[in-house]
Amino acid sequence: MYTIGQISKRFGLSRSTLLYYDSIGLLSPSGRSQANYRLYSEQDLQRMQKVALFRDAGLPLESIIQLFEQPESEVVEALETQLQRINDEMNRLRNQQRNILNMLESKTGLLNARSLNKEQWVSLLAASGMNENDMLNWHVEFEHLSPQAHQDFLESLGIEQNEIEKIRHTSQIKRDKQA
Repeated sequence: MYTIGQISKRFGLSRSTLLYYDSIGLLSPSGRSQANYRLYSEQDLQRMQKVALFRDAGLPLESIIQLFEQPESEVVEALETQLQRINDEMNRLRNQQRNILNMLESKTGLLNARSLNKEQWVSLLAASGMNENDMLNWHVEFEHLSPQAHQDFLESLGIEQNEIEKIRHTSQIKRDKQA
């Protein structure tokens, strides 16, 4: 059995956070000591590990409570939904970053940027020795291995949606011909 102090130290949480988790039914201790202190079992510890994972994934406490009552398929669906929210937010932030860089229009701004645009990316690949066919093969593999990540990457470069669709479609067709 673990004390509230041990659990709080292990997970980097305050005692009051664990008391709050108990009050909302997220993590209740399995027992009490003779002095009426909360005691957590190994099963409680495992539950807290899951809570920590869900929190690290950005899920709100209310959703986490519900997930513990749901079948595995709904947990997967909730995680996929959260992943899509994160992808959408990243996209929104990339657009903001691009807009700020466009407003700055200075070499300094571009040198300090943490992202590349399409032209910079193509230039980098060409400088590394890749020709047009090599770049297409790169897209073919990216599309095959992780279509959604490929979509996100292309969006991060500021490429228009119709061009992204063309790149992905061409990649899929070439992959089908190779198979």
